[in-house]
Amino acid sequence: MMNLSHLEVWFVTGSQHLYGAEALAKVAENSQRIAASLDAEGAIPTKLVFKPVLTTSEQIRELCREANNARNCIGLVLWMHTFSPAKMWIAGLKSLAKPFLHLHTQFNRELPWSSIDMDFMNLNQAAHGDREFGFITARLRLPRKVVVGFWQDADTVAEVGTWTRAAAGWHESQNLKVARFGDNMRYVAVTDGNKVSAEAQLGYSVNGYGVGDLVDRMNQFSDSEVDKLLAEYRDAYTIAQQHDRPDSLRSAARIELGLRAFLEEDGFGAFTDTFQDLHGLDQLPGIAVQRLMADGYGFAGEGDWKTAALVRIMKVMALGMKGGTSFMEDYTYDFGGIPKVLGSHMLEVCPSIAAGKPSLEVHPLGIGGKADPARLVFTAPSGPAVVASLVEMKDGFRLVVNEVDVVQPDEELPNLPVARAVWLPKPSLKVAAAAWIYAGGAHHTSFSQALTTEHLEDFAEISGIELIVIDEDTRLRELRRQLR
Repeated sequence: MMNLSHLEVWFVTGSQHLYGAEALAKVAENSQRIAASLDAEGAIPTKLVFKPVLTTSEQIRELCREANNARNCIGLVLWMHTFSPAKMWIAGLKSLAKPFLHLHTQFNRELPWSSIDMDFMNLNQAAHGDREFGFITARLRLPRKVVVGFWQDADTVAEVGTWTRAAAGWHESQNLKVARFGDNMRYVAVTDGNKVSAEAQLGYSVNGYGVGDLVDRMNQFSDSEVDKLLAEYRDAYTIAQQHDRPDSLRSAARIELGLRAFLEEDGFGAFTDTFQDLHGLDQLPGIAVQRLMADGYGFAGEGDWKTAALVRIMKVMALGMKGGTSFMEDYTYDFGGIPKVLGSHMLEVCPSIAAGKPSLEVHPLGIGGKADPARLVFTAPSGPAVVASLVEMKDGFRLVVNEVDVVQPDEELPNLPVARAVWLPKPSLKVAAAAWIYAGGAHHTSFSQALTTEHLEDFAEISGIELIVIDEDTRLRELRRQLR
């Protein structure tokens, strides 16, 4: 699993030569102090790198080209310390391929009321310098995030950090490879789509592989290697006597070894499978998928490559944060009391969202015609979360997000042999489910107790896709007007 500390966000300040060398030296000094302060903030997971103050069109264009070619640069924070005539920025911004955040701040928190003079006013004029810059970004219709506030305030830093994570997700999307073992589940609409359009819009590539390719890689592992992984299972999880079935557990371990090797060797960050195409596998991958997700891989079942990619992107965005991220499905409802959702899937829910030590269990699957698969069983902890679905509509991609509150099941679930999360959708199940259906959201989702709507909102803005948010303020009549 990658970390974000090697990635860079460049801190770029705009000014002009009108103010003289002394003023520009002060602009550079102040900008370096802000950049160093932000770089030291734990809420910003990447490096924040100061770049020299820009004062001409040529410097701006060259900086943007440099950013485009810098492998580890994932975006820019732009700030106008003084007035920076915005026509200077047109060529550079039009050529910029990296996302940017417009930070509207000023170096001083308070005005020195008794000593303020025109020198101070000329030096500290972001109040209208940033408005000049804001006009040109609006005029060019450029996607961006605007953060307003003093650079040392916690809420300002948090907003910058949130955007930085979204930029890291976008960076991952540009480099992501998704492997599909088998094809889409037959006759299903929402999990299929145009993979060329996805690569053109979102950057990631999706390619198919025969299950036989995976089986060949699995068979290259020795029995001793399988036994070693099985011993790891026994150390990491609770296994009740009735589930301690060595043949099933060894088969599951061999699947994990093969899957992990296949993905690592070709640089895949996400993958899919389908229970309708398991030729050569003894069982549908369960614990293997769960453990790979826990290590950061994206996954979705039934060939759903859009959700698999989204799970991976959201996992990258959430690196280092409290709470897990998982493939999920709205499986069934409880309409008693306060209506709620029981979320789960056949096998593949990530243990990063487990409230306690998972139980390793072996149960019949009921579909697919294969041997009983091994899986980890657990319940997600209470707390806020989001569920997100990326779907392809006639005119492009749409990200549907619902804010939810995870709660504990009303009773024990002794006969449910899968991992699960129970949640109350906002504003209610009645409104949220209708809104989700009107918006065309899929039955598969990426579920996260780490990320917030703001993270996904920033990602949608960077990627240029439509965003539909279902939250406490959602009203169906207004939502349907928005969709129309």
